[in-house]
Amino acid sequence: MANVSGFLSPSVPSLGRTVKPSVGVIGSGFCSTKGIAKGIFCSSAVEGAADKVSPSQSRMPRLAMQGCKLVGSGSAVPSLQISNEDLAKMVDTNDKWISDRTGIRNRRVLSGKETLTSLAAEAARKALEMAEVDPDDLDMILLCTSTPEDLFGSAPQIQKQLGCKGNPLAYDITAACSGFIMGLVSASCHIRGGGFKNVLVIGADSLSRYVDWTDRGTCILFGDAAGAVLVQACDGEDDGLFSFDLHSNGDGQRNLNASIKQTELDHALGSNGSVIDFPPRPSSYSCINMNGKEVYRFAVQCVPETIESSLQKAGLTPADIDWLLLHQANKRIIDSVADRLKLSSENVISNLANYGNTSAASIPLALDEAVRSGKVKPGHRIAAAGFGAGLTWGSAIIRWG
Repeated sequence: MANVSGFLSPSVPSLGRTVKPSVGVIGSGFCSTKGIAKGIFCSSAVEGAADKVSPSQSRMPRLAMQGCKLVGSGSAVPSLQISNEDLAKMVDTNDKWISDRTGIRNRRVLSGKETLTSLAAEAARKALEMAEVDPDDLDMILLCTSTPEDLFGSAPQIQKQLGCKGNPLAYDITAACSGFIMGLVSASCHIRGGGFKNVLVIGADSLSRYVDWTDRGTCILFGDAAGAVLVQACDGEDDGLFSFDLHSNGDGQRNLNASIKQTELDHALGSNGSVIDFPPRPSSYSCINMNGKEVYRFAVQCVPETIESSLQKAGLTPADIDWLLLHQANKRIIDSVADRLKLSSENVISNLANYGNTSAASIPLALDEAVRSGKVKPGHRIAAAGFGAGLTWGSAIIRWG
C-alpha cells in the first residue's frame, strides 16, 4: 500500500548559510507548529520580471509565504433524468429496493449531442464567473476523470472551449472517485511550489458509458456530471487547504474495475506455421465490475481513518468542522462515516438522491450546489473525502472562500 508523503521543504543555502523553512511534514499533507501550513518553497521569476515569465518556465526558487484558497465553483449535469421507476422497466428492481440500499432516486445520463467535455467546460465557466476570473488568467486546468473522450486526455479540449488565449497547461488526472481530491491537492502543489496563480480543478465523469444496463447491481448506482472549483494563490495567512491524506492499494482492484478487453479475432499463423500474437488485437474496456460488499467494507473503514488523519495534521477535531462532504456513492457509507466522526446529519452535504454516483464529479457538484444555495458560506471549514477504484482514497480539510 502506498501513501503520499506530502511536501518536503529542504533547507535552502543562502549567502553561505542555511535557511530553514518554517513548514514541516508529518506523514502526508501540510503541517506547521500551529497545525496549518504557513511557509513553503515556491518558484518565482527574477525580481521585476514576474509578469513576463510563464509559470511553466524555469524559475529561481525562493522562500515564500504562499497559500491557496477555493474562490469559485460551478457544475453541470445532462438533461436526461433516469428515475428508479425507469430502471424498474429494464431490470428486476423497484424504487424502494434501490432507495433503501443506496439512497439514490434519480441520476442524469448523457444523451443526444451532449458530451462530457462540453459538460466540463460549462461547469468551468460557472466557476470562473463566480470567482470573477477571466479564462485568459488561468495558469492551469486539471481534469479529473476516468472517462475521457480521447485516449490521450480531454483537458486540452476544455482549454479550447474556454477560449484561453495563453495556452495554459491542461492535463487529465485519473483516480476514479478519488479524482477530485487528488486534483485539489495537485493544484495546491502547483501553486505552492510552482508559482501558479489560478488553477481550475474539474471533476467530470460519464460512467453511464461503462455500465451494464442489464446488471441491477451496478446500473442503479451511476450517473454523469461535471463540477469545477477555481483554486487561487493567496497569502499564507489566508490559506484554505489545511491538510490532506492520500492513499492507494492495488490489491483492492479486484473488487472494483473496468479492465481492458481484447476483440476476438482469428489467430494469425507465422511463416513456420506457429500461432503468433502480432499484430495486437483491437481493445476496449469492459463494463464496471464491482463487489459491493467488499467496497462498502473498504469505505467505512478507510474513509473515517483518512479524515481523522487529515484533521490531526491540521490540528483540528471533528467538532471544528462545519461540513462533511464525501464522495456521493451510497447513503449508508455517508451515514456510517458521519456516525464514526460523531457529526450530525445536519452537518453533512449530500445530493446523492438526485444524481447517484457521479465519480470524480460528485464532490464538486455537491459543493457547488451547497455554495449556491447559501448552505456553505465563506470561512466554513469542510472535511472532504473521496474513495473508489484503484483502490484509491484520500481526504482534505479545506476552507471555502
